[in-house]
Amino acid sequence: MKTSKQNRGIKGFSLLELMIVLTVLSVLATIAYTSYRNSVVNSRRAAAAACLLEAAQFMEREYTTRLSYANVNALPAQACRTDLATFYTIRLNGQPQATTYSVEAVPQGVQASADAKCGTLRMNQAGTRSITGTVGTVDACW
Repeated sequence: MKTSKQNRGIKGFSLLELMIVLTVLSVLATIAYTSYRNSVVNSRRAAAAACLLEAAQFMEREYTTRLSYANVNALPAQACRTDLATFYTIRLNGQPQATTYSVEAVPQGVQASADAKCGTLRMNQAGTRSITGTVGTVDACW
């Protein structure tokens, strides 16, 4: 039994069709992965900002107890600092003075290279927030 000419072209995909499908899939995978990475970086930054707020609360409690920030040499152990240790270092920015202090979250390792737009997050006793990144804005990074 002979196969007709009509049935010969319907047996499978051509190489061109397969290459088009693979190209579309690779573009979609690239977009999805980039979006995922940005989401992870943003969530780590948000966690660092929350940890800075906890550190600021500690500093304010210290001020209400002693009427000075100057006696604080280091921040206390915090669960958020331990959880973020691979990605951020949460610390005092310099030695606190009697009425002023500044806390900062310095990105480490993978976070430092992935989040160069925001860089270090800082907050002082007045609640003023700042960043060291060159591209990001304070509102976008905090």
